[in-house]
Amino acid sequence: MIFPARYQRFVFTFMMSIYMVFIMTCVITLVNTGFSDGFFLRWFNAFIVAWPVAFVLILVGAPRLQKLSGKLIRQT
Repeated sequence: MIFPARYQRFVFTFMMSIYMVFIMTCVITLVNTGFSDGFFLRWFNAFIVAWPVAFVLILVGAPRLQKLSGKLIRQT
C-alpha cells in the first residue's frame, strides 16, 4: 500500500479526474480542430485548464451523487 486509507477519496479523485480529462480533452480537441499540426499542444493546453476543474468537481460532487444515486435505486 502506498497511501494510508484516509487518502482514498483524494487518490480516487485524482485518478478519476486524470482518466476522464485525458480522454475528454483529446476527443473534444480532435473533433474541434482535427489531427493537424499542433494537435498535441492544443490538447495539452485544454488538459491543463480542464484537469483542476474536473478534480474539484469530482471531489465535491462524487459523494453527493453517490448518495443521490443510492436514493434512486429501488431496494429489493
